[in-house]
Amino acid sequence: QAQFVESGGGLVQPGGSLRLSCAASGSIFSIYAMGWYRQAPGKQRELVADLFTTGHTNYADSVKGRFTISRDNAKNTVYLQMDSLKPEDTAVYYCNRLGPPLPWGQGTQVTVSS
Repeated sequence: QAQFVESGGGLVQPGGSLRLSCAASGSIFSIYAMGWYRQAPGKQRELVADLFTTGHTNYADSVKGRFTISRDNAKNTVYLQMDSLKPEDTAVYYCNRLGPPLPWGQGTQVTVSS
């Protein structure tokens, strides 16, 4: 089964940028539509961006125009470029396929604070 390893999180000031990476075992990114999810303390996990194998993307309204999802099939990696970060973006970020999830990775913490 695929395993996801998320990285790239950290502490950033409001207005700053981060680039998250999600590496997976196997060539799943060329098979499945993939998504970046996040879970803030006390809240449910939510989908913030997805990327279909056709290249079509969708974004939650809260991140539209600020986040960009992309992938590199050769590297089995999906990215999330996050710009103009806001305190409300603070959460643990995960990647997984769309639909029934595969086992979740450990996620990467993003904290936006001055």
